[in-house]
Amino acid sequence: MTKFFSVLMALLLCAVFTERAGAAPNDRALLSLLCAPGAIAGAKCKRAKSYPEADERGCDVTLKPQRHLGRFLVSGNPLLVVTYESECESRANDFGGSVLFEQTGATFVFRGFQPGMRVDQCVMAGKSDGVDTLVCLVGHMGQGVLESAVARIGFTGGGREPITMSNDFLLKAEDTTEADMANVVTCAEPIKYFDLSKLAPGPRPGTVVADVTYADRETIGTACGKGFPKPKDAQDMRKLAPGEAYVPEDNAKRGSVIVDVAGRTAKLR
Repeated sequence: MTKFFSVLMALLLCAVFTERAGAAPNDRALLSLLCAPGAIAGAKCKRAKSYPEADERGCDVTLKPQRHLGRFLVSGNPLLVVTYESECESRANDFGGSVLFEQTGATFVFRGFQPGMRVDQCVMAGKSDGVDTLVCLVGHMGQGVLESAVARIGFTGGGREPITMSNDFLLKAEDTTEADMANVVTCAEPIKYFDLSKLAPGPRPGTVVADVTYADRETIGTACGKGFPKPKDAQDMRKLAPGEAYVPEDNAKRGSVIVDVAGRTAKLR
């Protein structure tokens, strides 16, 4: 199994379901808020109401197990954020996104779709300014380049306004082994993160921790000096720009990194 598919499966299968404001309803109860009863089959709605930019055929929505319940807006009720998949979404939106429900007392109200904003692997990282802090591991593959990042999920709107979600990136990584046969570093940078995985609560409130593959100053110095042995398929490697060097996968270092959400800092451990 390639690194891309290993990381993709981790992003899609890992989930943390946090309940802060009572039990969430089951899939059918949630789907009934956005789908006609006759169009529901298990966790799937065959034709969802109010799907953004849907054509005359409509769009299907399948709810996934990954979901998070918390108070994500300064004013307003708790929100339930649920990952969904849809045949209407492309790879650019990771084949789905999040559907939002607002909790009002013991009931939930459908508040819209957020295509591309999947919450597959997330943790609650305490509170900030009176709201719950949702931090997720996000990733995307394009042209052989796998980008992964630790991001705080921002929520805006509420009340009569539409609720929108956004990624506030705290730490980014880039793996180019599928495109270039090895990862690329810039000789002037002190550290380069290649891959982030297995997000978990950190050792202190307001922190998260993730597994990381990286090149530190020593590794970059070796790559830009004598260099590392080239892979067997070296003929497929692209020509490097001045000041760049290759770090093959086996020569990267592995460990974990602590991210301080409020301080926006990252520290290897």
